Amino acid sequence: MKAVVFAYHNVGARCLPVLLAHGLEVPLVVTHRDNPAENIWFDSVAKVAAQHGIPAITPDDPNTGEITARIRALEPDFLFSFYYRQMLKPPLLAVPGRGALNMHGSLLPKYRGRAPVNWAVINGETETGATLHYMVEKPDAGDIVARQAVAILPDDTALDVFHKVTAAAVQVLDRSLPGLLAGTARRIPQDLSKGSYFGGRRPEDGRIDWQWPAVRIHNLVRGVAPPYPGAFCTLNGKTLRVLKTRLTGGAAAGRTIPSLYCDGGRCYAVCGDGRTLELLQLELDNVPVAAAALEREISAIAYNPI
Repeated sequence: MKAVVFAYHNVGARCLPVLLAHGLEVPLVVTHRDNPAENIWFDSVAKVAAQHGIPAITPDDPNTGEITARIRALEPDFLFSFYYRQMLKPPLLAVPGRGALNMHGSLLPKYRGRAPVNWAVINGETETGATLHYMVEKPDAGDIVARQAVAILPDDTALDVFHKVTAAAVQVLDRSLPGLLAGTARRIPQDLSKGSYFGGRRPEDGRIDWQWPAVRIHNLVRGVAPPYPGAFCTLNGKTLRVLKTRLTGGAAAGRTIPSLYCDGGRCYAVCGDGRTLELLQLELDNVPVAAAALEREISAIAYNPI
């Protein structure tokens, strides 16, 4: 059987070899050109395709008549989308004889849409996962083939969770392929009323409001920590990036709410609910900053609360 693969990122780089291991012929990979303005910290699908001698193309729009005709001529049994960043439209989804399937980084129907791992961490979820599902015109709404859950620990960053989700994607694809090839794979309709949809995130969305509860700020820091743009605030006209935090045992005594302070070579923030976060990794205008330097910045503030 043949499959045309639309893929990008680590999930794409890891899932493509799974198809080959199950004996599928992949005559074409459709991927993206890396954006030089983006932090490319992930694996290259184009390189994986080249290692296996598979042609790869990088169209700006995969839904053009030309691309659709090229894929139709290959007579694929399946289309697979593994973290490909563009929606595939109905004419393209109708090409494969046995269906078009997508690997999504959440436990659908929860967290349909963009940046599902980041959103799950930001919202304080304790579990997410990977879901293999059929593609329909509506995003992430088609019948589910299989899901694999992973735990989100209290201090996991989005990158930690993304690595777990990538491993889960490999497992769920490997487990599902025999049924897909045999035509016996289950199809479970989604109840979208029990799910959620989230849009993409921008760097500006990482701005910290210190009036928020400490847990909410901690979750934001974890959810956008490097290699993502990071959580931040403005301090003395400079950008203070907060890259790693830890929830302390309880509320701060005698401190203004909210405020920053340093003590014993460590940095802290008193948040809107009176609880304290320890600020473990900081940058000031993109330069790592230690407690002594931050203390000088704080002492220069006429009005200490942040």
